[in-house]
Amino acid sequence: MSHNQVLVPTHPERIHPLLGHHVAGLGAERADWQDTIRRVIDNLVNIRDVDGSFLLKLDDGRVIDTKSWYGFEWTQGVGLYGLWKVWQMSGDAATWQQMTDWFRARFAEGSPSRNINTVAPFLTLANLFERSGEPSYRPYLEVWAEWVMKGLPRTEEGGFQHIVYNSVNHQQLWDDTLMMTVLPLARIGQVLGRPHYIEEAKRQFLLHTKYLSDPATGLWFHGWTFDGRHHFARARWARGNSWVTIVIPEFIEMLNLPEGDALRSHLADTLHTQVRALAALQTEGGLWRTLLDDADSYEEAAATAGFAYGILKGVRLGLLPAEYEAVGRRAALAVRRHINAAGELTQVSFGTPVFNTLQEYKDIPLTSMPFGQAMALLALVEFNHRFI
Repeated sequence: MSHNQVLVPTHPERIHPLLGHHVAGLGAERADWQDTIRRVIDNLVNIRDVDGSFLLKLDDGRVIDTKSWYGFEWTQGVGLYGLWKVWQMSGDAATWQQMTDWFRARFAEGSPSRNINTVAPFLTLANLFERSGEPSYRPYLEVWAEWVMKGLPRTEEGGFQHIVYNSVNHQQLWDDTLMMTVLPLARIGQVLGRPHYIEEAKRQFLLHTKYLSDPATGLWFHGWTFDGRHHFARARWARGNSWVTIVIPEFIEMLNLPEGDALRSHLADTLHTQVRALAALQTEGGLWRTLLDDADSYEEAAATAGFAYGILKGVRLGLLPAEYEAVGRRAALAVRRHINAAGELTQVSFGTPVFNTLQEYKDIPLTSMPFGQAMALLALVEFNHRFI
């Protein structure tokens, strides 16, 4: 037999699944996904609020840009983390430059007022500092983390009160806080060698789980207030739930919590309970609705991207049973179908506060947002592990 001979199976349909190529059945092409990542990034860093519809106008005269790439808010913070994940997998110099350029420009403008959401960019800054050792980053990490520890208003039992630009949200816990402030605090604690930051982050995970997870369904409520002790509209809101699906695998991996560790077991069980409920609510097209258990609410792609990321990563890390791989893949493919030629993730809901009625969640407008682009990047990059 010639050494150059290529063996072609006579009946490829008879090949045992264990002998097939590992990308068979993915329903995706590696080149397409890599090109899509590039287009999503280009869209992310060029988003603009062309008519001012999404500007946040404060009583003191400040105008906060919540939509474009050049604001300093949670939307851009999550966008930066999406870029960080792309860089982690690709080592792309241009992506690194986009992140460092963003921080250089924002710091030149001056720091924003401190709140839960403006802490979000410091998750990526901590990663950049650890990797580069850039000395100018350290003071920002130190000052902002100390504010979280000592200056951020607390609820009963020491919870991080979800204070934002335009509302103190007295005695309120929101599930968004785990992504926007708790994860950054833990990462800063690692890179600065301050274990008490990490312990505080662990405490916040336990406290938020205690008050926001719904034992009846396994899903999470958007918010809880100690002032009246209730869950507002009792909304099981999709994007809020998706932050949880993202941060639990992220936190366990970040801290390298070993098997048998009590916190790891608690969080992994919490994630499994949530994902079991999510699997039953996924729509036929692979998306989830903005109110997860309300068939009259619209389907929403950013939350779906977050679920795709957390579920696929949870399976990859062994935190979730392998049976949920199919749920995560179906979600990732649905996200890909909602990314248009311009690289925009469509069907994304705008920033959403805690509401007192379910209808208000249904009325949130759809628009391209940096966090939507970032959540798409998370899903695309995690799915990319399947091509390796």
